[in-house]
Amino acid sequence: MEYKYKIPLAQPDITNLEKKAVLEVLKTPNLSLGPKLKEFERKIAKYVGVKYAVAVNSGTSALHLIVRALRIKDGDEVITTPFSFIASANCILYERAKPVFVDIDEKTLNIDPLKIENKITKKTKAILTVDVFGYPADWDKLKKIAKKYKLFLIEDSAEALGSEYRGKKCGSFGEAGIFGFYPNKQITTGEGGVVVTNNRDIAELCRSMRNQGRQERGGWHFYQRLGYNYRLSDINCVLGITQMERIKEILEKRNKVANMYNEKLRDLFALEILYTGPNIKMSWFVYVVRLNKRYLQKDRDKIIKEMSKRGIQTSNYFPCIHLQPFYRKRFGYKLGDFPVAENVSQRTIALPFYNNLKEREINYVVKNLKEIITKLK
Repeated sequence: MEYKYKIPLAQPDITNLEKKAVLEVLKTPNLSLGPKLKEFERKIAKYVGVKYAVAVNSGTSALHLIVRALRIKDGDEVITTPFSFIASANCILYERAKPVFVDIDEKTLNIDPLKIENKITKKTKAILTVDVFGYPADWDKLKKIAKKYKLFLIEDSAEALGSEYRGKKCGSFGEAGIFGFYPNKQITTGEGGVVVTNNRDIAELCRSMRNQGRQERGGWHFYQRLGYNYRLSDINCVLGITQMERIKEILEKRNKVANMYNEKLRDLFALEILYTGPNIKMSWFVYVVRLNKRYLQKDRDKIIKEMSKRGIQTSNYFPCIHLQPFYRKRFGYKLGDFPVAENVSQRTIALPFYNNLKEREINYVVKNLKEIITKLK
């Protein structure tokens, strides 16, 4: 069947190196909990600049394990952003704690540190911050707040492998952080994620809980604590290992695509391209533009629909978490609760973005985007 889109929103970059590596693992008896798991973890830890990495089956699972390892529980509150993939809030609910949303900075799209302190209560145990779209959060300000109120810092860096803040890699700023390896990320393991930390206790707890609560030095049927099957197979891990061996090439490809978009869209006054400020190095996860404030959500939705008709897949990144049906029903959230996030969310469009996107394809995307916006006037 012919693919619906001539140009998809995302596409993994899998070469013969990855295919060969996966086939080699399939020839061994070690398809899970084998040597490729530890090798992948070592590669990630070294790259990020932390002591420990614990590979799991998704970024969502990684966040859940950190929340449990920090003993966040019923009645506790965790401050986080409403402008993110829903897992960054759901992981708090898994342990019956409450996500407390704080609005975002309009330029960076990350949680606004200036609005956090007003939301801190005696129940607040942590701040869970997202490096949204690969743009690092304001870690200097966040660390000061966390230290002042004795709060844990959790870094959801699922979208930011390779990004840096003041020369330090994302994923290394909090008590623990995570990356995700879904096929649209900088590197992929098919499905997968990882916990990264300098805290040995957190690493050991996460390692145990990902494997049904077993201890590494205990027997196969010895369960120290409540655990889960959050394991990542050696098949997935070797895919990740090979991708990490190409990480410099991969990030350069993504940066090249982003720069081409920036140049071709710079003079389109209907759009705002993603802000990139000082002291940060951007690892591009998606390429998101915003319609300027004269446009409404219905205009954005019409553009997405029209682009689809022309064979170009785009998307709205991200719908606000607090306005999802489940969150509205459970917590009573409504329009107007987080105006900056809502206003941004109504105007964002994610354009096709992946390593091997060709310039002629970018030209086709930009040409059609301009034509459609012009007709909206």
